[in-house]
Amino acid sequence: MTFAAATAESTNVGDPLLNIAIFGGFVAITLVVVLRASRNNKTAADYYAAGRSFTGPQNGTAIAGDYLSAASFLGICGAIAVNGYDGFLYSIGFLVAWLVALLFVAELMRNTGKFTMADVLSFRLKQRPVRLAAATTTLAVCFFYLLAQMAGAGGLVSLLLGIDDRIGQSVVVAVVGALMIIYVLIGGMKGTTWVQIIKAALLIAGAFIMTVWVLAIYGFNLSSLLGAAADKGGEAVLSPGLQYGLTGLSRLDFVSLALALVLGTAGLPHVLMRFYTVPTAREARRSVVWAIWLIGVFYLFTLVLGYGAGALIGKDTILAAPGGVNSAAPLLAFELGGPLLLGLISAVAFATILAVVAGLTITAATSFAHDVYASVVKKGKAGPGTEVRVARITVVVIGLLAIAGGIGVQGQNVAFLVALAFAVAASANLPTILYSLYWKRFSTRGALWSMYGGLGSAVLLIAFSPVVSGAETSMVQGVDFHWFPLTNPGIVSIPLGFLLGWLGTVTSRTLENPRIAAEMEVRSLTGYGAEEATKH
Repeated sequence: MTFAAATAESTNVGDPLLNIAIFGGFVAITLVVVLRASRNNKTAADYYAAGRSFTGPQNGTAIAGDYLSAASFLGICGAIAVNGYDGFLYSIGFLVAWLVALLFVAELMRNTGKFTMADVLSFRLKQRPVRLAAATTTLAVCFFYLLAQMAGAGGLVSLLLGIDDRIGQSVVVAVVGALMIIYVLIGGMKGTTWVQIIKAALLIAGAFIMTVWVLAIYGFNLSSLLGAAADKGGEAVLSPGLQYGLTGLSRLDFVSLALALVLGTAGLPHVLMRFYTVPTAREARRSVVWAIWLIGVFYLFTLVLGYGAGALIGKDTILAAPGGVNSAAPLLAFELGGPLLLGLISAVAFATILAVVAGLTITAATSFAHDVYASVVKKGKAGPGTEVRVARITVVVIGLLAIAGGIGVQGQNVAFLVALAFAVAASANLPTILYSLYWKRFSTRGALWSMYGGLGSAVLLIAFSPVVSGAETSMVQGVDFHWFPLTNPGIVSIPLGFLLGWLGTVTSRTLENPRIAAEMEVRSLTGYGAEEATKH
């Protein structure tokens, strides 16, 4: 049965009961894994960093599971199917970003920190104001990323389960949020990591099976596949310019987005936190190398799947589906293997959302409990077990906020939420991280100006950009208050974050302790004095 025949019979594709059954099987298996992992959660290091017990390959697979969100699987496949060459540029940007993390951040962060990004940023600066600023940017990135994932869960429902009404989609968002709270509350980082490892294996295996299937249809000849996609979607799908056009402003918009994607990844708190789950800096490097290979291979799969969907399904049919551009991968699965393959792929899509929101939630909870409660409120004197208890309470609060926010943005254009998360990470977090690791003179004022200035400028420019008002696809319709012409603020806010960090430092009369700066340099480069896996 083809997609057209399926839609003639019902509003959904495949068998909703089969989709739910397969997803339920995944949830049952991972809940057992989480419960087993929770037996060893006795200390803060166990709950926050999984006791630093994961190997490089295990952590690299978990990083891939954390990084390959629903946007990576459904969004990029759809972008390539609809926009061809321009869609694949997203894959390139996401992958190249890992080179920045590998070369400049991973090993040094693992050597210097303990649980969170703020551990590194406040190492040689004033603890309370810097930790508060770092926690603010961390919570901002995680919250907007969470909103996008939760809203994406509701958006998938209309295609995969045949639930078209807002109440039904809201119920699904609430179920995803509740499962996320259970996973993180019980399993901590160890349970979350195992969920991400299982999800990464399922996602890459599913994409591999579909890739081989599509290539087999075209005789394992990539040129034949591209030719078929061009025949159905036009020659433009093989050339740049279909999505971003050839005008100066759209090219500038693409450069701005590329900057945010490439530089933002190395500043994403939930990715940086994964470096602390391994015992040594060497394992942190191995983690990133494994992640690069797994993510790189997956993005090659998306190239075949995207053009395969364009050739076998067609652009118009994809855009007409209930899930819009995000429907390309599920529709391709239905075209290839019918309801069973669609059920498997839909379960993987839900598992993807579940694993990513769990990683984001524990990152946000850890940042609040460790950086705000223990370090700022209790001034480093929180009692044993109190910090983890506060983290668990924070998990519930963040989960409820994410559910409410996800329900609130149903049916809205949520692309700006992901763009904002990457823009904030690149504008506020990355400049401060690089300055802290590589510039001895960097001061507390520079860190505060950089983080708050990067966060504020990114939010301000997004608020007054076409993604919020003034365009057909804007979040708020019927009004136009935009004055910033680009859809992503990266080209302005990222240099501004670096500039403010430099300006705040050179205008500061307070010199930071040179002895601590020297200690941080030695530790970051050699690992001497870094916390061992056996110390809690």
